[in-house]
Amino acid sequence: MKTHSTKIKSKAKTSAKDVVKFDLDIANPATLTKAQKAELAAFASQSDASINHADIPPLADAFWQTALRNPFYKPTKQSTTVRVDSDVLHWLKSDGKGYQTRINTILRNAMVRELA
Repeated sequence: MKTHSTKIKSKAKTSAKDVVKFDLDIANPATLTKAQKAELAAFASQSDASINHADIPPLADAFWQTALRNPFYKPTKQSTTVRVDSDVLHWLKSDGKGYQTRINTILRNAMVRELA
């Protein structure tokens, strides 16, 4: 069971009374109320065209030119088998531990250059 803390936003100095603590058991989430289920069902029944986007400004091309990947983004790893020339493998392993990470870095850099 994990305990999470949430601070209440305030311009005044935060004190212990401003912190709300609650327990959250990920394995056993709270059941939804009838009202919550009804609200979710209403959202699910809406078509994408019926969503009002008026409060979301469109993103200009300039935004995407300076956009950065989420710094906490970490792609998932997938196990695979690759045949590599023995001299290349020897070179990769010559720096010690982490040769698979080095292989991934080399391949990722090549991919990014090609996609640019």
